[in-house]
Amino acid sequence: FYLTPSQVNSILKANEYSFKVPEFDGKNVSSVLGFDSNQLPANAPIEDRRSAATCLQTRGMLLGVFDGHAGCACAQAVSERLFYYIAVSLLPHETLLEIENAVESGRALLPILQWHKHPNDYFSKEASKLYFNSLRTYWQELIDLNSGETTDVREALINAFKRLDNDISLEAQVGDPNSFLNYLVLRVAFSGATACVAHVDGIDLHVANTGDSRAMLGVQEEDGSWSAVNLSYDHNAQNEREVERLKMEHPKSEEKSLVKQDRLLGLLMPFRAFGDVKFKWSIELQKRVVESGPDQLNENEYTKFIPPNYYTPPYLTAEPEVIHHKLRPQDKFLVLATDGLWETMHRQDVARIVGEYLTGVHHQQPIAVGGYKVTLGQMHGLLTERRARISSVFEDQNAATHLIRHAVGNNEFGTVDHERLSKMLSLPEELARMYRDDITIIVVQFNSHVIGAY
Repeated sequence: FYLTPSQVNSILKANEYSFKVPEFDGKNVSSVLGFDSNQLPANAPIEDRRSAATCLQTRGMLLGVFDGHAGCACAQAVSERLFYYIAVSLLPHETLLEIENAVESGRALLPILQWHKHPNDYFSKEASKLYFNSLRTYWQELIDLNSGETTDVREALINAFKRLDNDISLEAQVGDPNSFLNYLVLRVAFSGATACVAHVDGIDLHVANTGDSRAMLGVQEEDGSWSAVNLSYDHNAQNEREVERLKMEHPKSEEKSLVKQDRLLGLLMPFRAFGDVKFKWSIELQKRVVESGPDQLNENEYTKFIPPNYYTPPYLTAEPEVIHHKLRPQDKFLVLATDGLWETMHRQDVARIVGEYLTGVHHQQPIAVGGYKVTLGQMHGLLTERRARISSVFEDQNAATHLIRHAVGNNEFGTVDHERLSKMLSLPEELARMYRDDITIIVVQFNSHVIGAY
């Protein structure tokens, strides 16, 4: 079943979003020019989420991708809540006091974040009051703990991740008198999500990662070629340090059962995640919550089973690994993406494809014809094909879309094959998941002049 090029384009562009940072935002010239983002679902509904926001009370911009599993509930909650926790963790004591006093006296609140959202990125209105109350408890504690020191970004990111995960767990244990909300907080806690978040402020770039989504920096070398710098490490069985960390945290008797078939307790691919209380709560607590929970929860097989060899929980943490990088003029862009992209493309190819797309300059490999005699007609054909490849770049107005086109449609020569792209995009929902995962990408473009001026 073939899709025409225009049908392919409408599928690829359905979730694209772009944001250009205003030249001068009133406070400072930004080191970020703007960003492009896009998503291509494989699951129905899609389990990935994305977020982007400008911090209004502190400097900096937050961007993140979230990959859900066992449903989309946890990824949805984290995508709408985590940035508030980070922003609050970064606020100075006086601002926290101002916000608390405003709530106390019923005055309008200082806005903390300016969101940059695609119309499909929804917020769950029903839970907003509950979420707000949890966040308020957090800032009240920060006010009480006031040490007078300014918060370090690295610490703020770690505290925000851990605190939100803790609140997700607590809300599920406490439950809610409203049956809809009660079921929602339990679904959020029993499903899971990985998170990869970047905070950009001037030349300071921090990446906080929990799980197996990735952040990668695109660097332009002096000769104009592109290279990739990793700004996160996957938390899974391929990461030896991560396997060692797990072993350190549990008794020696469990060494053989901790990681089986490259999965945590033989079940979970990522070794760090939000939610997933099946891997965090004691068996007693799991049973109590499921038994007293709504009937829908009881019918869900996932909530009933206990992972095998479950002796010393928690086996899973949401604590992120934070990498700090000082931006340099040659650092041109940042790619944040869920593992759906990295399963299909090498980071070096990602750097080259995005770099060439953003600059419009292609490093042409000489046409390889081997030692064969080639007729002029055949040579003309090869050159025409190459020209078509270059013009295809300009059909995308969004770097993330361009990358998805390559991730799904690349052939063995590294060029987009329309026939392959058409086949992959026309797969029915139940088959799509067998060939690829949800893909979510944010490409952040940096302003080299501003970075150079620092």
